[in-house]
Amino acid sequence: MQPEHVPVVVIGAGPTGASTAIMLGQRGVRCLVLERWPKVYPLPRAVHFDDEVFRIFADMDLAAEVAAMSRPISGMRLTDSEHRVLAELHREATRYGYPQSNMFDQPDLERLLRAALDGYPSVELRAGFEVTEIAETAGGPGPLRVRYRATGPAPGAVTGPVRELWADYVLGADGANSRTRAVVGAAMEDLRFQQQWLVVDVASPEPLPVYDGVQQVCDPDRAATIMPVVPGRYRWEFRLRPGERPEDFDSAKVRELIRPWISGVDIDELTFLRQCTYTFRGAVADRWRNGRIFLLGDAAHLTPPFIGQGMCAGIRDAANLAWKLALVVRGDADERLLDTYEAERRPYARRVVRLAIYVGWLMTGGTARTAAIRRAALQLAASLPGSATRTVHRMWPAFRAGLVARRRTRDRIVGRPCPQPRVGGALLDDVLGKGFAIVHRGPDPVGTEDPRTREFFDRLGTAMVRVDDLPDGAALARLLHTARAGALLLRPDRVVAAAAADTPDLRVWQRDLRTAGINPRRSDD
Repeated sequence: MQPEHVPVVVIGAGPTGASTAIMLGQRGVRCLVLERWPKVYPLPRAVHFDDEVFRIFADMDLAAEVAAMSRPISGMRLTDSEHRVLAELHREATRYGYPQSNMFDQPDLERLLRAALDGYPSVELRAGFEVTEIAETAGGPGPLRVRYRATGPAPGAVTGPVRELWADYVLGADGANSRTRAVVGAAMEDLRFQQQWLVVDVASPEPLPVYDGVQQVCDPDRAATIMPVVPGRYRWEFRLRPGERPEDFDSAKVRELIRPWISGVDIDELTFLRQCTYTFRGAVADRWRNGRIFLLGDAAHLTPPFIGQGMCAGIRDAANLAWKLALVVRGDADERLLDTYEAERRPYARRVVRLAIYVGWLMTGGTARTAAIRRAALQLAASLPGSATRTVHRMWPAFRAGLVARRRTRDRIVGRPCPQPRVGGALLDDVLGKGFAIVHRGPDPVGTEDPRTREFFDRLGTAMVRVDDLPDGAALARLLHTARAGALLLRPDRVVAAAAADTPDLRVWQRDLRTAGINPRRSDD
């Protein structure tokens, strides 16, 4: 019998892998998801996602479901070792149309994403199977051989006969201990951050008297984080001191650590769901692709948790790669487009990891002597309205290479996700749809009258939106004004690919897209 052929195999059905498969399914790409665990891993791990990732979930048509299983928080409270407030960083602005900070329980999200996979006939999930081999075709590019076996009851055990299939592309979203990484030939670039933290997850039948957002204890001796996750669920994280070992933290020691937060609560009423020690690391794979094999999520990068971007980074990987791969699989683009995945995402992820390391040091590093300096600096920052939001936005990376026009000094928006105002009562994404889009003011773009140019953008499914034609385009007009642009070219992942100061020339943008490998087929091809 001829082995089964699947255009895309996704290894791993965690949030990154499942999200990738959903976005491929939305575009009609046939893909198979292989997941080693037969059921969703039941214990909580990731607990935060931001507004940009919420927007990606909404693009996956899951906005209502995600809102129902998560809760927005107002921000972060920074305290000293005596729990005296140093600063409060509020998250109020909504740049992308959704709450800026959201807490959730990862098993709930994974169940939601797996259920969503069932809605796409082109997507199949096979849980309880572990990939044992990925091999390229001898003699040059071609289908990849993927072998896998059913997993046994013991971790790492496999059982049953070896199954085999052929795939055009393999996406490794198989976590920090990724096997796909070795096939790609990637090594992890160590960004010189490593700390051991004790993580304690607790369920309580009654609300606990803690801050509603994230409390960060800025103590160089015993840094700690406490956060209510979803109703009834709480998480504490404590940094281990030099010389401390995970086995030092028995039940009595853990109860002693969390006691300051549960004054007046019978600790015996709490259920300790999980206690484990994590090594928080900062590392990025030195290559994310080898031919038709790609890395996503923790397989490609490891981020300390101080800015809540561990899972978010993987979802961003998925949103970046899925639409590009769909165009290539359909024959509307060539392999050059896939080159832009690593060109865009790797430098971006590296800067985010470094930002997380810097913020972690700012909040928890130093010595007792520098604690007074930190206190003064944090109080000054908190006294300036909106300073935290502005600082984060300025420090947040933008794509500087890939499928974006060359950034100019005056560009404020190219290479970044387009903000999402409301337009006529709807969010901008609902108006634009899921493909490319051109938002402009004034007359029709130059080149609209050229049949070949117009056909090129039509075949891409490009939405053409004139602000003046909208029933309530004031917010969108303000967006263009702030961006100092008369028109924006938006990619399917809503990153701004190009901006024009006045009336855009579609022929220039068409040339840029073709240079990146995009050349949609005619309907009769």
